[in-house]
Amino acid sequence: MKIVVENKSLLELKVDAVVNPANSSGKMGGGVAGVIKKVGGAQIEKEAVAQAPVAIGEAILTKAGSLPCKWVIHSPTMEKPAEKTTAEKVFRAAAAAIELAKKKNIKTLAFPGMGTGVGRVPPEEAAKAIVDAIKNFGDKMLDTVYLVDLNEEMVSAFKKAVAR
Repeated sequence: MKIVVENKSLLELKVDAVVNPANSSGKMGGGVAGVIKKVGGAQIEKEAVAQAPVAIGEAILTKAGSLPCKWVIHSPTMEKPAEKTTAEKVFRAAAAAIELAKKKNIKTLAFPGMGTGVGRVPPEEAAKAIVDAIKNFGDKMLDTVYLVDLNEEMVSAFKKAVAR
């Protein structure tokens, strides 16, 4: 499995699936989720809400609407929208996303920074949690995992976490 870190939008990647750092209700209001809904279409949120509630440490799969990927993996980092979260919840969310990807035979997966916006987890802590989950749960079933963000601080944190 290869890990690629890039300063780019999650929504530009032609991967099998992108990870949405969701909330348990499936509502896609702000942050990464809001952009996924805006670009990919409201049907993504409808599919997510229909499968809610989703506990932290679980993940669900929806179609990706008009995004260039095939799927969106919704993995909650918080229960309620705009709720403060923790690096431990980010780790559980990332691990759940990876496990679902493996179960669904997804080979290429892309993560944004998770929990770093309204969740207020510092980028370095979030990057460490995501990379630890990839290193603990990612395996030969995943070909490539992309860690992408438009925030240079998050990209730098991803690079440091991967290099550890």
